[in-house]
Amino acid sequence: MAGKSSKPKRAKGKSSKKKGKKAAKDVDILSPAAMLNAYYVCHNAPACLELRGFPWPGSPKKKGKKRK
Repeated sequence: MAGKSSKPKRAKGKSSKKKGKKAAKDVDILSPAAMLNAYYVCHNAPACLELRGFPWPGSPKKKGKKRK
């Protein structure tokens, strides 16, 4: 029969499966590996602190990317 497939149709969009949160690990942000990473990634002190989770007081909030 033309036009009919044997596979069931799936709904488009996000799946409804719930994922559990992963446990956060204690990470030393002053370790040699972290400092080497910060050296290449961060451009200045506020950027370094913000990427490590300590936002600079009074800094403008970043806008997210627009989704289509």
